[in-house]
Amino acid sequence: MRSRARRWGGDDYTPDTGDTRYQTRHVELDLAYKVANNRLSGRAEITGEAREATASIAFDLTHLKASSVRVAGDKRARFEHRHGRLEVMFSRELAPGDEFVVTIDYAGSPKPRRSPWGTLGWEELEDGATVASQPNGASTWFPCNDHPRDKASYTIRIQTETLYDVVAGRRTENRPRGGTRAWTFRLDQPTAAYLVPLQIGRYTSESVTLDSVPAELHYPPMIASRVRHDFRRLSEMMALFQSSYGPYPFADYTVVITADELEIPLEAQGSAVFGANLVDGKGTYERLVAHELAHQWFGNAVGLAAWRDIWLNEGPACYAEWIWSEASGGDTAHALALAHYARLAEKDQDLVLADPGAERMFDDRVYKRGALALHALRLTIGDEAFFELLRAWTSRHGNGTATTADFVRLAEEVSGQNLGEFFEAWLSQERLPELPATDLPDTPASDLGVEV
Repeated sequence: MRSRARRWGGDDYTPDTGDTRYQTRHVELDLAYKVANNRLSGRAEITGEAREATASIAFDLTHLKASSVRVAGDKRARFEHRHGRLEVMFSRELAPGDEFVVTIDYAGSPKPRRSPWGTLGWEELEDGATVASQPNGASTWFPCNDHPRDKASYTIRIQTETLYDVVAGRRTENRPRGGTRAWTFRLDQPTAAYLVPLQIGRYTSESVTLDSVPAELHYPPMIASRVRHDFRRLSEMMALFQSSYGPYPFADYTVVITADELEIPLEAQGSAVFGANLVDGKGTYERLVAHELAHQWFGNAVGLAAWRDIWLNEGPACYAEWIWSEASGGDTAHALALAHYARLAEKDQDLVLADPGAERMFDDRVYKRGALALHALRLTIGDEAFFELLRAWTSRHGNGTATTADFVRLAEEVSGQNLGEFFEAWLSQERLPELPATDLPDTPASDLGVEV
């Protein structure tokens, strides 16, 4: 793995995928999928730009077979596809800034790829399919540069059986074609491959407006009442987050609830997916509704330049749960911070938040300590500067990627304070620091709710 990482330039945490020799600009996907036998055929036209001098580039494509690869203007280009890597060799070396267009025909029966974090990517449902690609499972359904820093726009056309509903971005077309239905979707803003959505199922859809943002709920008809109850406050969440983080960063928001049970909900660009088991009609998992919505600002609009900085995704999304709790009449953010601090203090003190290691990138301590770091920062610089920082973060880095160093610099710029020691303690040291002193009540939340 290490030699491959050096060769391809993959992320340190996911060295077997991604290629930093180029940047993807736009992807056109033309797909046909048969639910009945889980058969996918596709054509991907990928426009990119060389970031360095190179005579070849690589795409990630797992468990599917490429039958043809063509490079515009280069009839002598060759390709080699093995071990999930599709290498394209040009007949001439590209210079930095040179654009290329590669067209790939491929097909097969998609399935998840194994990883240290479980199975990733394409997953057959009882009656349909879902995609859960974080951190590097997108290659299970289309050829891509599966690196968090690589963000592109997408046009996705997919044809499948008439009975099925499809979600894959902002829908621009939906029309019958023989005994099937053809759908077209767009992701106009730069999107990392792992965030490209695709959900297929026998769903009904319902249009709603969330604080002026158009949105849709897609769900199995038999759980309609549960869905309407559990997502009834989504518009209030949107209003709170727009005032706290800045305008919603995409054209719309879509939530899909699968008939199947899913272990956890998951964000995608402009959307989120929940299993039916997480929608019980009692609001038990309301905090997760807030968490996934917050990811549209933190993780989707502002992406990661490297997976080691995953706390920049999960810390703010987790803290959004606490902000929502307080705004909606539940426990205050400070009470929840005290309760989670006490719980974390009892666990092993062996995790560095700004670089937890690949095996711990989804450790719950990354989520909760990330949220605690933000709460400690809020106590240190005050509410006004804190929320100004979050709005500046999403405004300055929206549609791009950023790093922990970028966050530290912006925090010091907005607050006018030297925060070096603060961030050293919270981000670079294993020991959990003390929370800053405050006049806020020191009573922790009594019930932290259901953990997922």
